[in-house]
Amino acid sequence: MIFPVMNMNIIVLAENTSKSNKFEAEHGLSLYIETSKHKILFDMGQSDLFARNALATGVNLSDVDFAVLSHGHYDHGGGMAKFLEINDVAPVYVNKNAFGDYYNANLKYIGLDKELSKNRRIIFTDGITEITEGFTLYSCNEKARPNDKGCFGLSEMVADKYVPDRFLHEQYLLIEESGKKILISGCSHKGVLDIVSWFEPDVLIGGFHYSKIEDTAELEQAAKLLNTYNTQYYTCHCTGVEQFDLMKKFMPKLNYISCGDKIILS
Repeated sequence: MIFPVMNMNIIVLAENTSKSNKFEAEHGLSLYIETSKHKILFDMGQSDLFARNALATGVNLSDVDFAVLSHGHYDHGGGMAKFLEINDVAPVYVNKNAFGDYYNANLKYIGLDKELSKNRRIIFTDGITEITEGFTLYSCNEKARPNDKGCFGLSEMVADKYVPDRFLHEQYLLIEESGKKILISGCSHKGVLDIVSWFEPDVLIGGFHYSKIEDTAELEQAAKLLNTYNTQYYTCHCTGVEQFDLMKKFMPKLNYISCGDKIILS
């Protein structure tokens, strides 16, 4: 499916779902972003699936100028080694906390391969990092989160103790071009309601991390709040398909993207 909406193409290389048997799917996320000046890889899924789907879409990952990792979970950075193998020049921008010890609700390690932290092409970020003109990373760790919905059982190891994950390893890519603000968020762990209020983007692409929420009233309220912003939404991955279906009723500008989908911003 093509979503016509700036001269920017975004192709979904990895996501939980696929609308065509031409593309494989997995629990994870990877987006290829191409502007008039740059080619970017945002997240790399949990395996090399993103690379196989790139071939199927005609995307040449060796041409990518730089890559961004949204946060330190395996389903977004598990394919990092594969990308570093395919592309031998592009830097990878990673939050300084991304190689920490992160666990799911069953205390299974869901972090990154720590050996990759030694790779000379990893550039560690903190706070606000301008990659190049019009492309800036924000961690927003200093921001208040009045709409925080918790960590959904996710944890991190701090001083040999499991504590709720604060998601200090998460960052967001803001692209500013032609007077528009496009925000790319991997999972929006810090809370999509607060993230949208911080940036007020024209376009938001990424997961909402609502797949564990079953309360329809809570989802309806969130949808109505998000709908008050002049933002076009393209969601996926951790939002949850059932949750998307419910929220769509209250958000006409909400779309779901799957493997192989292309967003055209013009």
